[in-house]
Amino acid sequence: MEQVLALLDFEPSHRSGPQWYGRCPLHESTSRSRPFSVNVSLGSFSCHRCHKHGDVIDLWAAATGLLLHPAAIDLCDALRREVPWIQHGQ
Repeated sequence: MEQVLALLDFEPSHRSGPQWYGRCPLHESTSRSRPFSVNVSLGSFSCHRCHKHGDVIDLWAAATGLLLHPAAIDLCDALRREVPWIQHGQ
């Protein structure tokens, strides 16, 4: 989750252990409030303004506008990791 937040240029304005708060990286938030919360140890997020929530793939899909399957492949590519369900070299 932390790597995805870094890709989205998310800067938490407040941290409480594994729970981070700040502006939502999914919508244009101009307020100084912290509607976006993410639990980095559980890999889950929620925005109380745009009502998006889910896991790391849901976050990447919402940020990129992709469906879940293409978003998972795109995220693996962005993180320079192999797609786990695609076998190479067999």
